[in-house]
Amino acid sequence: MNLGYFNYPLPANEPVLNYAPGSAEKKRLKEVLAELKSKEVDVPMYIGGKEVRTNKKFALKAPHEHKHILGYYHEGEEKHVYQAIDAALAAKEAWTNMSWENRANIFLRAADLIATKYRPYMNGTTMLGQSKNAFQAEIDAACEIIDFLKFNVHFLSEIYRQQPISGSGMHNRMEYRPLEGFVLAVTPFNFTAIGGNLPTSAAMCGNVVIWKPAHTQIYSAQMFMKILKEAGLPDGVINLIYVDGPTVGKVCFTHKEFAGVHFTGSTGVFNNMWETIGKNMSMYRSYPRIVGETGGKDFVMVHKSADPDVVATALLRGAFEYQGQKCSAASRAYLPSNIAEKVKKKLVAGVNSFKVGTVEDFTNFVNAVIDEKSFDKIKAYIDGAKRSKKASILVGGECNKKEGYFVQPTIIETTDPKYTTMCEEIFGPVLTIYVYPANEYEKTLELVDSTSPYALTGSIIAQDRYAVELATAKLRNSAGNFYINDKPTGAVVGQQPFGGARASGTNDKAGSILNLYRWLSARTIKETFNPPTDYRYPFLGEE
Repeated sequence: MNLGYFNYPLPANEPVLNYAPGSAEKKRLKEVLAELKSKEVDVPMYIGGKEVRTNKKFALKAPHEHKHILGYYHEGEEKHVYQAIDAALAAKEAWTNMSWENRANIFLRAADLIATKYRPYMNGTTMLGQSKNAFQAEIDAACEIIDFLKFNVHFLSEIYRQQPISGSGMHNRMEYRPLEGFVLAVTPFNFTAIGGNLPTSAAMCGNVVIWKPAHTQIYSAQMFMKILKEAGLPDGVINLIYVDGPTVGKVCFTHKEFAGVHFTGSTGVFNNMWETIGKNMSMYRSYPRIVGETGGKDFVMVHKSADPDVVATALLRGAFEYQGQKCSAASRAYLPSNIAEKVKKKLVAGVNSFKVGTVEDFTNFVNAVIDEKSFDKIKAYIDGAKRSKKASILVGGECNKKEGYFVQPTIIETTDPKYTTMCEEIFGPVLTIYVYPANEYEKTLELVDSTSPYALTGSIIAQDRYAVELATAKLRNSAGNFYINDKPTGAVVGQQPFGGARASGTNDKAGSILNLYRWLSARTIKETFNPPTDYRYPFLGEE
């Protein structure tokens, strides 16, 4: 075996296009948006390479313009989950036995297609289906998904190159097998790139996959599936189904060939999955791999030495980009009393300068939240703050769902550091701030660590290096991704591997080599060239 042949070089991150006025990419994206809106797409499930349609069709709507129908998807039922599993298992042997180079090149070709031919379509379906502005779509549906595909090829080649040493008269090697059975990938609405990464990272390792996306992400998911097929992905390797979560879990978690789940979503759902899998252990061929990234209540801790402009910018971007619907979004901030008033004035001015509206108007910084259920939940938190004696609305607070699910970016100030919106995940454009005495920095660090059950992302903003050092130590277990003098969002594949612990997941770091190890089962193979022919060792000889 020529191990050097596995050495795919570390790629560079995909360049981000800026969509500035007059740019070619902006003109082309606008053309594609108009094209996508001009026709209703019919979206089948993809099982064993076949397009599967049912009589249960549901509308795909733009969150910022919910009267506009983008198309219809065909919802499946229990039998379709079984069909997907059968199709995956039928494809497994050929896929597992395919040479690594040919498997890898499928995903590299998909990355190239997204970078070129399909870039405006991946961005366009993400913008319309998930209400992301052009920049947020670009860094997600184009750049991040390209990076996931390319970097994972590199990381997996690095794993394959890791081989044991061989002693005299023998040869040792490590075979990195896929898991026995199938992998279930359950993906969220908020990142098209996560929707692409969770099934492909497992498939790249030689596994076969059942992919269940959030229904609110189907519009862009089906576009990615088409790209995979054009890139040469064999039938049955990844099966895309639109079936409700409880039904998928009922079938997959009771199937003998269930080998693992790759999940991003709510903590409650993941906890239920873990419990169900544990109860069903006797049913499985092997111990399933359980990998999940879940909720967050991400913090920004500000020291008295911080620059108010840096603080305000980090909060405005970190809390309100993509309407606060990032797992990593800043949702609680601790301001020292000495600069709190300056920061608050800048925050109010910043929010009041935001333009809110549809994604087709490129001057809008904020768009709609994903659906009515989310809108109602966010509004309930805001209304609760309006009624509370412990909280007040610093800016924002207006909600309107007549045309689209628009929630005005809202900043709540509370006098209680354990107030509801300081503790519970909201997943919307709501930031809660608490002003602490500037001379109680270390005490407040302990408060930050103990307030939330989550530990996904967080940041410290300070010019005092001792303050940075103290926060880094005190908040060691408070965030899997920790930022110094920056917002707690914007992790880049290959630069900031992403994931958290505590109630935020298993911290298996998507976008790193660590995640890929989870989808492999190693086999050690030893060959002895001159086998012994007598059981006796020298020490047994007589003097």
